[in-house]
Amino acid sequence: MGSVSLTWVSKLKDYFQLIKFTLSFMVVFSSVISYMLVPCVTEYDFIQILLLLTGGMLVTGSANAVNQITEASTDALMKRTANRPVASGRMSKTEAGVFAFLSGLIGSLILGVYFSWQAAGLSVLSLFIYGFIYTPMKKVNSTAVLIGAIPGALPCLIGWAAACECDGFSWTGGWILFSIQLLWQFPHFWAIAWVAHGDYSKAGFKLLPSQQGPTKFTALQTVIYAFLMIPVGFLPYLMGMSGEISMWILLAANLFMVVQCVRLYISMDVRKARYVMFSSYLYLPVVLLAMLADKADKL
Repeated sequence: MGSVSLTWVSKLKDYFQLIKFTLSFMVVFSSVISYMLVPCVTEYDFIQILLLLTGGMLVTGSANAVNQITEASTDALMKRTANRPVASGRMSKTEAGVFAFLSGLIGSLILGVYFSWQAAGLSVLSLFIYGFIYTPMKKVNSTAVLIGAIPGALPCLIGWAAACECDGFSWTGGWILFSIQLLWQFPHFWAIAWVAHGDYSKAGFKLLPSQQGPTKFTALQTVIYAFLMIPVGFLPYLMGMSGEISMWILLAANLFMVVQCVRLYISMDVRKARYVMFSSYLYLPVVLLAMLADKADKL
């Protein structure tokens, strides 16, 4: 009996790894907060939020499963990914594929039936771009990061679209949130690629903007995109989506990101790249929760 329980626990852990649970939760978190930020959503129904979270996790998990099926051989070459279930051989590609299909189907149906078919369609688009365009493109050209930024930002638009059938709905706020998360991804992902450059090179991934790897040009790109986040950060306030307090919080968060990226440009070392990476992990929950706490109803 004990061995059976242990087997089920091990299998559950494999599925958690397959869907990249922590990453998926962070992605779906932005979708749920975006839904809650829609002005016409004035009451937060726990069941609705749980359904949105479940549907989003299933679709995101499907995309991550497709990613691991496609990259099984390259994941096996990298220390940080070699223990993933498909790469290590603990799970077959067929099993992972069946899971990816069913979770993607069920997740998109949940979003369509309980929210809107626009949200479901955007979730399928996000899955397709991430799993079937961005993933193979990583070995071809660094423009993969630009392509990957689209499904990375779509959760905000998916969450916003989940409320598109309510009275007085406007897409403006969704596109603002999409823009914030789109720009955020460049310093975030390039910092990760800087830290993991050795592993990525072994796998043949071309994810930094310079072919020479971690260079001044690469660091400069993180600075440029961090600066671009500043004017976009004013849009929620200017468009009546959130209040003045959250505007100052967004400005402080954006300036903090700029400082971290400038420090990377000056020092050019892995430690400063880690600072950019960890700062970016903090950035999203801070700015999203600040906007939610200071939500306005003018949009």
